[in-house]
Amino acid sequence: MMTGCLKSFLIGGLTAIVAAAVHAEDADVGKAEFQASCASCHGADGKGKGPVSAQLKVPPTDLTTLTKNNNGVFPISAVYETIDGRKAISAHGTHEMPTWGERFNPVKSLPHTVDPPYDALDPSRDMREVVVRTRILAVIDYLNRIQQK
Repeated sequence: MMTGCLKSFLIGGLTAIVAAAVHAEDADVGKAEFQASCASCHGADGKGKGPVSAQLKVPPTDLTTLTKNNNGVFPISAVYETIDGRKAISAHGTHEMPTWGERFNPVKSLPHTVDPPYDALDPSRDMREVVVRTRILAVIDYLNRIQQK
């Protein structure tokens, strides 16, 4: 009797783990980051027509044409430097304060919160740079996937 219950428990647990893994594969972290930090200006589709784009002095870039405008090569380094604030984009604000604030820069105005749930798991915040780099690379991956052919 106990063996049967234990087998059922293990099978149920494994089923839950596999279901969670399948669900996690469906999650698009890069798209979620883009939607949270970029879509208000660049639009949900990345074409530059976000809900606040009409109110901006400088129209947002169509991010789906980055490869086309760079001789068929996706400009990974330039995009990374734009997101983390090293490459100045006048519409994003100063290097010290891009419109998304500290979300994509681990060393600005220390101490600060990169991600409250993550910071709770890593109170020393030693892994802060890893979290930020992963977040940036996820957005870059998403942008690379939405390029016009």
